[in-house]
Amino acid sequence: MSALPPLASTLPPPPETPEEGAGAAALADKHSGAEGSPGSSPDILKGWLFKWTNYLKGYQRRWFVLSNGLLSYYRNQGEMAYNCRATINLSTAHFDREDSCNIWLSYGGRTYHLKAGSEVERQQWLGALELARAKAVRMMSTLSGNRELQSVLTGDDSGDEEVPNHSDKSDLQNTLGILSGKLDDLSICNDLISKHGAALQRSLNELESLKIPVESGEKLKAVSERATLFRITSNAMINACRDFLELAEIHSRKWQRALQYEQEQRIRLEETIEQLARQHNSLERACRGAPANPQSENLTQGATGEISDEDEDTEYFDAMEDSSFITVITDPKDSRSAEGGNEESPVDEWNAEDHVFGNVSRKVGIPPKVKRRTRIPDKPNYNINLWSIMKNCIGKELSKIPMPVNFNEPLSMLQRLTEDLEYHDLLDKAVKCENSTEQMCFVAAFSVSSYSTTVNRIAKPFNPMLGETYELDQMEEMGFRSLCEQVSHHPPAAAHHVFSKNGWTLWQEITISSKFRGKYLSIMPLGDIHLEFHASGNHYIWRKSTSTVHNIIVGKLWIDQTGDIEIINHKTKDKCLLKFTPYSYFSKDYTRKVTGVVTDSKEKAHYVLSGSWDEKMECAKIVQSSHSSPSTEGKQKMVYQTLPAKILWKKYPLPENAENMYYFSELALILNEPEEGVAPTDSRWRPDQRLMENGHWDEANAEKQRLEEKQRMIRRKRLESSGQEPLEEGKDELYKPLWFEKKLDPFTGMEAYVYKGGYWEAKEQQNWAMCPDIF
Repeated sequence: MSALPPLASTLPPPPETPEEGAGAAALADKHSGAEGSPGSSPDILKGWLFKWTNYLKGYQRRWFVLSNGLLSYYRNQGEMAYNCRATINLSTAHFDREDSCNIWLSYGGRTYHLKAGSEVERQQWLGALELARAKAVRMMSTLSGNRELQSVLTGDDSGDEEVPNHSDKSDLQNTLGILSGKLDDLSICNDLISKHGAALQRSLNELESLKIPVESGEKLKAVSERATLFRITSNAMINACRDFLELAEIHSRKWQRALQYEQEQRIRLEETIEQLARQHNSLERACRGAPANPQSENLTQGATGEISDEDEDTEYFDAMEDSSFITVITDPKDSRSAEGGNEESPVDEWNAEDHVFGNVSRKVGIPPKVKRRTRIPDKPNYNINLWSIMKNCIGKELSKIPMPVNFNEPLSMLQRLTEDLEYHDLLDKAVKCENSTEQMCFVAAFSVSSYSTTVNRIAKPFNPMLGETYELDQMEEMGFRSLCEQVSHHPPAAAHHVFSKNGWTLWQEITISSKFRGKYLSIMPLGDIHLEFHASGNHYIWRKSTSTVHNIIVGKLWIDQTGDIEIINHKTKDKCLLKFTPYSYFSKDYTRKVTGVVTDSKEKAHYVLSGSWDEKMECAKIVQSSHSSPSTEGKQKMVYQTLPAKILWKKYPLPENAENMYYFSELALILNEPEEGVAPTDSRWRPDQRLMENGHWDEANAEKQRLEEKQRMIRRKRLESSGQEPLEEGKDELYKPLWFEKKLDPFTGMEAYVYKGGYWEAKEQQNWAMCPDIF
């Protein structure tokens, strides 16, 4: 594995440990010897140096040879006979010292970090390099046949350079031979021009010294002959130059076509590999999804009352194995004797027609007063060099990195929080549940459904301005109203409150912590989500899982959800532990898998949850629990005998042309739709976000910079007016949110922002005098 050239040219190597430096010096001193010091010829210097390769291998020892203005290096001395790792023409190279033993050398767009064994040895190499570069510059005018060596591209130390075949080598040698011949012709013509030019000058001088008019005729004739010879020679040189340029242009087009062909072949190969990977995954899922006996399919149909309308990717398992438990589907008729008839009543209830379970279709609400939009302008196709921006951001907090809107989607983080309510009907169903463990199943499905929109949404939402708000009033259409406010800027924190007339209230404070790790981006939401049902008083609390965006630098971006979510009902002490399985190419499980078990206060398991966070969640009632046989390691797993599963939640299909509209769902399309009467701090009024949605990205970038500078200026004025010293970067304890206030959470024992009221009353009166000017 070799370091990427851009990384090597921009990032210095990490500081070495004393042990590493001592070892390097010892090795260099041991192997320097006579060859490592300037030899008998002042133009030749050979010896061992340590070359920085990458962050995995660090410094590696290489054999360097300096000769005739060229610096070459090899993996070892024996490699000199057949392979050269790189050749650097010092006439166009730049080098300097980094510290006591290091040498920094730049050539051909790449940067080399070299390290000598000691300060004395470093000085020897620097002196020899300076002398060789001075001689190489002087020799540039006399180089002809060996000029092709100046364009040798440097290779890496991994040994995986592509070796051209025999025909390519012969073709290259022929081309270089022709070019060298043309250069020789130019050199000869140049000599002749100099010779005849000197003769012509002498003739002219003799002509000026003439005093006898009789001799002028012969001298003038000689001058004419010299001028003719000079003209002929000049024409020959011009023709040779023209031939050289035409030949170079022809071969340049040839190599350009060859390069374009290789690039197209590489793209086709990548697409083919990606398609094969998808087909391989589908075949594995089809293999595992085939029922072991026809009875299992009949059981599934009997449990639901009709043939399931799931798509072709649906998998039926006689036994489903998780890392911590095994699920075995049983016949409902045989389940009554499983536990001596104790579960007879719950089994009957499970098989009976259920108004809560089974209905996964989209809930039809009251038609809205205003017709909502169903599309937004298509996303423009702007190209941007991601690495040029990300290379300086490794290890930094993402919220502190100035990002262009090219990496955003035209929604703010407040609107993304509101988008979690797309499947709010799951909570409406949970209100109707008669027992808390059944209700927990719907709460768990709701917590998973919020990730379904992220599978294709790899763009970053806008960071809200401090004091920015967002409301979604769907009380008449969907039965709830939602309010978000940005209560802190660094770290970015948003408070959210939702009230439903159907019998539940949800509130949360989310702080986003994100780190760029070079190859992937980790997004870690911090904060508790509270859900309370009015009638029963059941109070659920959970936290979000970690999102990871992969292939930041190279490849196609994709997102994965990992970690565990523990949902606790603080009234009944019921629990549900959801496990998000990370993606693995070698895993036999289907991708984006989520599993979980619902237990009561006595830790008795009642339901098994399974599915995927981008498609659906199912629930199966447990009729019997037991332990499996010990494994070779002595570990035992729980074996849950369950009834056939029922679907709790299934993802809605995306709108038509969603791939050109940032993969927005139907709810996401209306979140940024202009609406009169909202607060002046609402995200819908944000100008840079609106410009981006309309396709004016350059103007949006300029407006984004203006808003960020305005926010910094407001913070400075707030600190100056209070007479306090500037606080730590990003900290602003003086700011007080308008609609939320900090209170001690009795369940978690931590302070959190909760809704204090007043927003909807202010909207009804259209009294926004207290709102700050942030846009």
